[in-house]
Amino acid sequence: VQFVESGGGSAQPGGSLRLSCAASGVFLRDYAIGWFRQAPGKEREGVSCSSASDGSTYYADSVKGRFTISRDNAKSTVYLQMNSLKPEDTALYYCAANLMRRTCASMRKYEYDYWGQGTQVTVSS
Repeated sequence: VQFVESGGGSAQPGGSLRLSCAASGVFLRDYAIGWFRQAPGKEREGVSCSSASDGSTYYADSVKGRFTISRDNAKSTVYLQMNSLKPEDTALYYCAANLMRRTCASMRKYEYDYWGQGTQVTVSS
């Protein structure tokens, strides 16, 4: 099983980036997929989640209205469209699969596995 994140880079405040999470070795449709981020010196935090079972999504308050998660099960890929980026969005972004639930009822890190290597997002002027 492998999850590979891509699409990170540098952006100016107010700009946009689109992250991709490509999964192999699993049927993506069977899992809720979460995006997490970790800034230097801070804990990894849940950003967004796409449910496997009911199409529901979750967004942290800090990104609500700016980020949009979507998935293409046929391509085994989950996307995170990030608009109106802020300097505080700077972090290493990871995707992972929830092995305990098919919904986005939880962003507890211990419920997630198959972490990728992350993709760096840097927002600065």
